[in-house]
Amino acid sequence: MITFSKQDFLKNIYKQKEKGNDSTSASYLADVLNVSNAAISDMSKKLSVDGLIHYRPYKGLVLTSQGEKEALKVLRRHRLWEMFLVKTLEMDWSEVHEEAENLEHLSSDQLMDKIDAFLDFPDFDPHGSPIPDRDGNMPDSPVLILLNKAKTGEEYKIARVMDSDNKIIKYLGKAGLVIGASIEIIDKFDFDNSINVLINGKEIILSEKMSKTIYLVSTQVESF
Repeated sequence: MITFSKQDFLKNIYKQKEKGNDSTSASYLADVLNVSNAAISDMSKKLSVDGLIHYRPYKGLVLTSQGEKEALKVLRRHRLWEMFLVKTLEMDWSEVHEEAENLEHLSSDQLMDKIDAFLDFPDFDPHGSPIPDRDGNMPDSPVLILLNKAKTGEEYKIARVMDSDNKIIKYLGKAGLVIGASIEIIDKFDFDNSINVLINGKEIILSEKMSKTIYLVSTQVESF
């Protein structure tokens, strides 16, 4: 059985792949998992022996096909739990990430299949992240654009929000920056990389940190 710490390790490597990164640095994992670089090196060696990652000292970490399969299992449990907590227990979307972080390690595949069916097989979680099916297949989705890469003067819809910072998620929800909301890029400010956007008829200034958590889809692309 793969330990909880190994599951977290594999999941976070896959999440970097979702962002378009071919490999994941040890320093990034040390930061996100709140452990030392030495601990990351030790875990990398173990997972390499297990056949779950490709590990070369001082090089980025890459999942093997088996490692990706295991990572997708964890992501499926996490994202289904988030959906269940929001849709069934009516928790706020800013509250469910930490709960799902715990529940993802304690749930059987059989239970998750039941929850998936109960929710009518959702393709995306409350933050717009795709939910793998029981075979590890991801749903079809349009090409996403990070908000800070979007073009000034164009209109988009919010398609995904990174869920790791509940304070940011809570603020975005109060400001109306939720999944499916229409948004227009008004201006970008080079001095601090903040962005002025139009949402629900109001202009809002988003910090650089916030702009890096929001993914958009062009209104020219059919909504999913």
